Amino acid sequence: MIQKKDYVQQFTQAINHTEKEVSTLRTGRASVQMLDDVMVEAYGSMMHLNEVGNISAPDPTLLVISPWDKSLVGPIEKGVLAANLNLAAIVDGATVKVPVPPLTQERRQEMVKILHQKAESGKVMLRSVRSDVKDMIESQEGEAGVSEDDTKLSLKELEEVTKEYIEKIDLLVKNKEKELLSL
Repeated sequence: MIQKKDYVQQFTQAINHTEKEVSTLRTGRASVQMLDDVMVEAYGSMMHLNEVGNISAPDPTLLVISPWDKSLVGPIEKGVLAANLNLAAIVDGATVKVPVPPLTQERRQEMVKILHQKAESGKVMLRSVRSDVKDMIESQEGEAGVSEDDTKLSLKELEEVTKEYIEKIDLLVKNKEKELLSL
């Protein structure tokens, strides 16, 4: 019989993925996660920005990138520009500064739409896991040691866990939306 612990890990992975996706949305405040997807050409290959330097947010309107190898200042600047984040990179000696302009109300509304798309994607992942687990539970019905009551109980538990994780995504969205819309 399929146990709750067998599928909760998959639900948790879906939530973690959704949280990571949502954390990359720009809220008007500088956040080091904003640059998570920036790739830099370094040492003959493409590397994530956080693999070639330290990223910090000394104030709400500025990100500072300090490369470990000073020769990567140019490629870091190019990587930030190529990431289509609508952010400019300014070389300042051995560091790269990325000013984060405040968001317009129109842009905030766009970000809320993107937030809801990412949340729906997370819910689809949860429903997909639920569907797979439901099929496995139903396929076990009739096997030795698995009664109809066991199957019904397992399916009820699966629905409760699914609902709990969807509520977690809804809470995540509510908090991020409030953050996005606050000036």
